[in-house]
Amino acid sequence: MAYVICEPCIGVKDKACVAVCPVDCIHEGVATDDDGTSYDMLFINPDECIDCGLCEPECPVNAIFADTDVPDKWSAFPAINAKFYQ
Repeated sequence: MAYVICEPCIGVKDKACVAVCPVDCIHEGVATDDDGTSYDMLFINPDECIDCGLCEPECPVNAIFADTDVPDKWSAFPAINAKFYQ
């Protein structure tokens, strides 16, 4: 399991989550999905995330979820986060 940043982060990029991440796996950038939509936000590297959960309560816009708990309306974001790191 890894944590995933979802839609509420777009354009906000508060970075409180970055400050508490013990493995520095959260990065800012722009990802593009398969239909060409761009997402300017923060991303969590699923291969580096140690599932500590420290980032989740720090997010002021409640954009961070365990990958198994991502709300249905943001179900594309685990793949978007992973694609950013490919």
